[in-house]
Amino acid sequence: MADENERIHLETDEARAGSTPGMTRYILVASLLLIIAIFAAILLS
Repeated sequence: MADENERIHLETDEARAGSTPGMTRYILVASLLLIIAIFAAILLS
């Protein structure tokens, strides 16, 4: 039986148990540009 206080060492990929396709940065950039365009439209109208 494993000791409950023993540390578990895993590599980053093993600890995540998922993939990171990198879509987040594109969504953030698109959202930022959209917000800037909306604010510009509000200020110029």
